[in-house]
Amino acid sequence: MNMYSKILLKLSGESLGGDSGKGMDKNVLEEYAKQIVSAVKNGTSVSVVIGGGNIFRGLSGTGVGFDRVRGDQMGMLATVINSIALSMAIRTKGLECEVFTATPMEPFARYYVRDKALELMARGGVAIIAGGTGNPFFTTDSASALRAAELGVSALLKGTRVDGVYDSDPEKNPHAVKFESLTFDNALEQNLKIMDQTAFALCKENSIPIVVFDMNTSGNLEKLLRGEPVGTVVSNN
Repeated sequence: MNMYSKILLKLSGESLGGDSGKGMDKNVLEEYAKQIVSAVKNGTSVSVVIGGGNIFRGLSGTGVGFDRVRGDQMGMLATVINSIALSMAIRTKGLECEVFTATPMEPFARYYVRDKALELMARGGVAIIAGGTGNPFFTTDSASALRAAELGVSALLKGTRVDGVYDSDPEKNPHAVKFESLTFDNALEQNLKIMDQTAFALCKENSIPIVVFDMNTSGNLEKLLRGEPVGTVVSNN
């Protein structure tokens, strides 16, 4: 039996781009789909939120003169493209999967209604929720925390390139120390960059643990769900 009965998996857009962080790497899509399908078949209900940084990041647009609102809207559309790609990879493995969007976008995807997403998850399908919150000035971190609270998940799993939370950037500091677990208050006191402040506050207020782990290592999601010590757990306790 898995440790978490219902999860929201947050994936970065850059991770879909593989080593370059740009475009889409079919091998990464295949690996993510395989791990998600395995999680569902082992009894965990799965929802997914994906970023769009491999295609376009709203904040980067403002640096070259883009209007912030329009830039964020472009970023939201990028998350829809990524979500459709992942949904197709999951469907090729025989699992029902549907993309929901925060703003109406038929026929490309279904408008997000919480109860419809829950119905899909209850019958063994995967709900991918795209388009952020539907509003500018909110990141996909914030969107994932919001959807996690709405769907009543057991945990928000943040799949990254790094195998957990460290006291400094492990890609820059070879002596960085990894945390096995943290409280939300500890993380705030140490100014650890886990998710943006809006997302962090939502998870803390709703007692939703955040697990930061390396999704790019095959089998890590399954190990985490079995309760093996994978990644860093951030919670109220």
